[in-house]
Amino acid sequence: MLIVSCSHGKHLGSLIAKKAKARHSGLHVDKFPDDELRVRFESGLRNKSIVLVQSFYKNVSDCIIEAILAAKTAKELGAKKVILAAPYFPYMRQDKRFHKGEAVSQPIVTGLIDKYFDTVYLMDPHLHRKNKLEHLFKIRSKKVTANSLIAAYIKKHIKNPVIIGPDEESYKWARSVANMLGVESRILRKKRYSSYHVEVKLNKKINLKGKNAVIVDDIISTGNTIMETAKILRRLGAKDIRCICVHGIFANDALNKLKKAGIKVVSTNTIPNKAAKIDVSGMIADSLKTG
Repeated sequence: MLIVSCSHGKHLGSLIAKKAKARHSGLHVDKFPDDELRVRFESGLRNKSIVLVQSFYKNVSDCIIEAILAAKTAKELGAKKVILAAPYFPYMRQDKRFHKGEAVSQPIVTGLIDKYFDTVYLMDPHLHRKNKLEHLFKIRSKKVTANSLIAAYIKKHIKNPVIIGPDEESYKWARSVANMLGVESRILRKKRYSSYHVEVKLNKKINLKGKNAVIVDDIISTGNTIMETAKILRRLGAKDIRCICVHGIFANDALNKLKKAGIKVVSTNTIPNKAAKIDVSGMIADSLKTG
């Protein structure tokens, strides 16, 4: 097995290879003057199983084209299998046509992955109505979750926690982590008016006096949901408020906004950022080794 770091997988590729006890190579990626991508492998690929590590953050469309160019080229150069390991995978939210004329991007993008890859590993994909990967991909697919890593971090660093899910979509992460720790949890209700305007409500009372509230979610993008949730938790007497997420997108300076609001933030390193304190490379490596 050869682990190949794509342009947005450099922060994890070599770590995954080391923990999987596999060879590692880079992928040379640059652009022509008109912004077309040029991709070149740096190692021989014939008869090898190739794992392309690509996290699809920022310039997401370029990341997708790069991965497709690399996968097709790997097959042309004799790779016997091409695998995608995606610490963060995009285009999961648009799984139906919410407004007239919209593209339903989820099946379009997963269809492209089906065409060019043999297997895909995704870290905590943001699934909605279709909640299993086999409903999305025709190729072999496997979900890898960071829940145990988040639980271990909380156990080590936070005393007397109560786990809070900021909306109904977060229950898969918040309740799982709370069950691992054997602590109380609550899931809030959210009404979204836009990407920047949300309303969060507590649907069941909880006493937080003297306790540390830990908001657990898969993605933090603008941070508005987290800030609205924190307001409720403060009113309920939370001693301290922290937030732990899998994917720290932190759009529009969201990380600094959260810190200024007095919310301590930690994320995994699926996307490189200043709050990335939880390393997922071992979890991905184990998944690749066990298949």
